[in-house]
Amino acid sequence: MDSWLDIDKRIFKHFNYLLILQLIPIFAISSYLVYEINRHLFNKQMIYYFIAFIAFSVAVIIPWRRIMWWFAPLFYLVNLGLLIAVEFVGKTILGAKRWIELPGIHITIQPSEFIKVNVIMMLAYLIHKKPPPEKGYGLFQFIKLSLVIIIPFLVIAKEPDLGTALVLLITGYGILFLIGVNWKIWLTIAIVAGVSAPVVYEKGLKPYQKKRIHDMLNKPSYQVRQALIAIGSGGMEGKPKEEATQTQLKFLPVSSTDFIFAYLGERLGFKGMVTVIGLYILLIFNLLYISWKYKRDYYIKTFAGGLAFLFFVYMGVNIFMIIGLAPVVGLPLPMFSHGGTSFIIFAVIFGILENLIAFKDYSRYTSDAKITMQPKAAIPLK
Repeated sequence: MDSWLDIDKRIFKHFNYLLILQLIPIFAISSYLVYEINRHLFNKQMIYYFIAFIAFSVAVIIPWRRIMWWFAPLFYLVNLGLLIAVEFVGKTILGAKRWIELPGIHITIQPSEFIKVNVIMMLAYLIHKKPPPEKGYGLFQFIKLSLVIIIPFLVIAKEPDLGTALVLLITGYGILFLIGVNWKIWLTIAIVAGVSAPVVYEKGLKPYQKKRIHDMLNKPSYQVRQALIAIGSGGMEGKPKEEATQTQLKFLPVSSTDFIFAYLGERLGFKGMVTVIGLYILLIFNLLYISWKYKRDYYIKTFAGGLAFLFFVYMGVNIFMIIGLAPVVGLPLPMFSHGGTSFIIFAVIFGILENLIAFKDYSRYTSDAKITMQPKAAIPLK
């Protein structure tokens, strides 16, 4: 009992409380808006918060440094298998086959959500196992790490779920950019991407995906037009709930999920939108600072950098989509939009990061050592 209490004290002593505090106002504003939109959805959101808290707590106490060597590859392969299984036994919802229904209990899971944790964890393990040299990774190691990203990217894009696939691609290569790759490789990728972009557009995209790009560049879609009306009508200060006609009269679709930022603009105005964007920017900068602060600990550096890129891409694409500067894709505002799976996944990643930070200064619980949880300098017994 004493040892477990001691472990708990060390976890709480070295916790990064600022990360948790930065999330609280985001949760508060989100809950307030969801409550106004639909009290039933608010009740479900509270359940999601509770489940996410449990997932976070479990992720915090698991000795990741000890089990990463076998858990990361196994978890990655299992989830990759589930992604491939979607093609054969997946359930189609709204024209997309992305879910697997668990037999007997009629609950669906979306493997593409879990793969974000998989890829970050697998990259962290491989980078920790073989850190980059002074000039960054060379071509061979870059290709090896790229396969971890590209294989699930191709499988998810085929579902089709190009939005999630691109998030995975940008996050994965964002991590490699932070870790260090020879600049000649990045230059080559930029040239190849620029030259091949027209071919990818013509041959690689489906008709509805091309239509979304066309709508972005020309006349906005119905959802975007209604979102712009909602944001414009909110003005600087926002308007009372009773006068928020875009949501109250159901003109604004999926106002609690993908388009909740538009409702934020209608209710709390420009000041509310700037406040939420500012909260996200501060959180992203803090994660990047953590990644820099622990630059020699590649587990922490990878998870902190991966979280920063996830928040940046999700936030950027969602907001740009709502104001008509990006194609409409099914990406929620991270840890803000109503929903369960994505929220819980983010909670798990935060839990793993907090665990890695909390035990940074203690004896490593590696694959060939027992968990001692003892300080580096033990006090001799008299």
